Amino acid sequence: MYSTAFLDLPPLQAAAGEVHLPGSKSISNRVLLLAALSNGTTTVHDLLASDDTRVMLDALRQIGCTVDEAGSTVHITGLGGRLPQSPAKLFLGNAGTAMRPLTAALALLGGEFELSGVPRMHERPIGDLIDALRQLGCQIDYLGNDGYPPLKIAHGQGVPPLALAEPIRVRGDVSSQFLTALLMALPLAAGTQAIVIEVVGELISKPYIAITLQLLARFGIVVEHQNWQRFTIPAGSRYQSPGSIHVEADASSASYFIALGAITSSASGQKGIKIQGVGLDSIQGDIRFVEAARAMGAVVTGGPNWLQIERGAWPLKAIDLDCNHIPDAAMTLAVMALYAQGTTTLTNIASWRVKETDRIAAMATELRKLGATVEEGADYIRVTPPAQPADWKAASIHTYDDHRVAMCFSLAAFNPARLPVRIEDPKCVAKTFPDYFEALFSVAQVETAHIPVICIDGPTASGKGTVAAAVAQRLGYRFLDSGAMYRITALAALRAGLAIDADHEARIATLAQTLPVRFEGGKVWLGSDDVTEAIRTEEAGMNASRVSALPAVRTALVDLQHSFQRLPGLVADGRDMGTVIFPEAPLKVYLTASAACRAERRYKQLISKGFSASIEDLRADLEARDARDSSRSVAPLKPAQDALVLDNSDLTIEQAVEQVLAWWQERQPFAASAQR
Repeated sequence: MYSTAFLDLPPLQAAAGEVHLPGSKSISNRVLLLAALSNGTTTVHDLLASDDTRVMLDALRQIGCTVDEAGSTVHITGLGGRLPQSPAKLFLGNAGTAMRPLTAALALLGGEFELSGVPRMHERPIGDLIDALRQLGCQIDYLGNDGYPPLKIAHGQGVPPLALAEPIRVRGDVSSQFLTALLMALPLAAGTQAIVIEVVGELISKPYIAITLQLLARFGIVVEHQNWQRFTIPAGSRYQSPGSIHVEADASSASYFIALGAITSSASGQKGIKIQGVGLDSIQGDIRFVEAARAMGAVVTGGPNWLQIERGAWPLKAIDLDCNHIPDAAMTLAVMALYAQGTTTLTNIASWRVKETDRIAAMATELRKLGATVEEGADYIRVTPPAQPADWKAASIHTYDDHRVAMCFSLAAFNPARLPVRIEDPKCVAKTFPDYFEALFSVAQVETAHIPVICIDGPTASGKGTVAAAVAQRLGYRFLDSGAMYRITALAALRAGLAIDADHEARIATLAQTLPVRFEGGKVWLGSDDVTEAIRTEEAGMNASRVSALPAVRTALVDLQHSFQRLPGLVADGRDMGTVIFPEAPLKVYLTASAACRAERRYKQLISKGFSASIEDLRADLEARDARDSSRSVAPLKPAQDALVLDNSDLTIEQAVEQVLAWWQERQPFAASAQR
């Protein structure tokens, strides 16, 4: 998962391959709460691992449920009629699927609880649900602004007598989560009499209520409804664990890859995008996004647990669609509209205003940055794409801490103008799809020349490796320590029983072509083996020098280093990255420092590791090595002609990193818009 401040997406051109989607957030948190309220132990398979499910699991542990996690499988032993542990303070992040149902359930279970979240959660309305619970006689107080979290449930003496004789009325035109919360909580009070819920006004997002009803049935509660306006929970209702239950993949998350298949064509002859984990028979309402995508021109086929998407009509066709049935997935249609001919109008989306952010305003603002003409209203958005490729604009997309905004606008990187797109705060996708960008890159295709590379070269002990690794981490790019490549090759050769000499040159070169090298987490990996320390010995250095003297091995390692140029970008450090390996890199930095400064740094490093050293000897050795490196016939140490020289003798590592990042920002077409 990317934890960077922003993620720059180069211009992407085509996509093909297979994507395995994470579990549905809507199903995951419903199942977790239903399991917590049930008698018995429920095994939940394929649970979504995300911020929203994490806060729900933490809350369930706090109130006394037994929760055992094993990867994507979770075993939950429910309360089964026991009282929850209280008092308790529950932090629920920005998870509406946790805040609203837990509020209702805890109000009917009894105890004292404070429920809070991030600042945005305290701006998301909950007043209609609280009004409905207060109709029953529940004691719930607002700890901040009326109508919004944080909340306090004051049932320390037990649940007061509830007024169940009359129907419980709740508004349905703000959020379907209010009705879902009541449907999941009220079976706890349905002892000797049936309980009726009446919806006031139009019920939005009916498909999410359909999910709730189907899951309630799996846990033993069969709720009848009349035209989605009157719901009856039968007397004697009692939650019972189904034993085990599987969580479908998220149909809303599928929308991004359905859109991707619709707007791209594969250059390799592969047949579009295949999605695993959700199919045409999904219980999720957002699966009807398929209908909208087909209306715009996508070719979609599928089965019980898979979908296949290919590009059909091109450009896409503009649509005018009531999106009440696909409120979350409809956001993806707004970005697909950028690739359509004509104006696309999406209506009945008032619920966008009260989600993780005001999504109508957010989508309108960011679409305009890309060059679209956008009209927005209380419950609609109208999108006209840029008239021609030249009218597209490179943009830095603000994501508003909203996972769906980030994922939607990643699709803008496939624009016909071949402009890059910046996604600010990419880590917000962790709410529902932590590995979204990795999944996108696994199926995206791009010309290698469009994958950005930053080269940081310099003499020994200049700090180039430390600076390069930090720059890569800040940008979310891959990292290549070219100096380590020769050491790793030597180590791999010796482990394979090959002497490092001319007689074994061809075999070592063949070995070097496919070395499974990774630089992750500050460590160097050879396959699954951490070789960080093994390649830093004096002997490893001598063996690396022997390897570098073999021309065929050097050629093989050039190819291996080129293979590191993968999405979303690369930061490479060494001595010839900008001159030999990546001569077309858009940014080349030559990092240097005085021999005295480098000797002092190396001295401190050795002393910290318990080695004895002499600053004078170290300085002499560095000066001699500089002379050798700069005069060698193959790839001599020198700045590339277009390199920017950075003397970091008097700079901290952080200052050097900031300077490199500043130079990189200056080269981005959206640099001005990124300055907020």
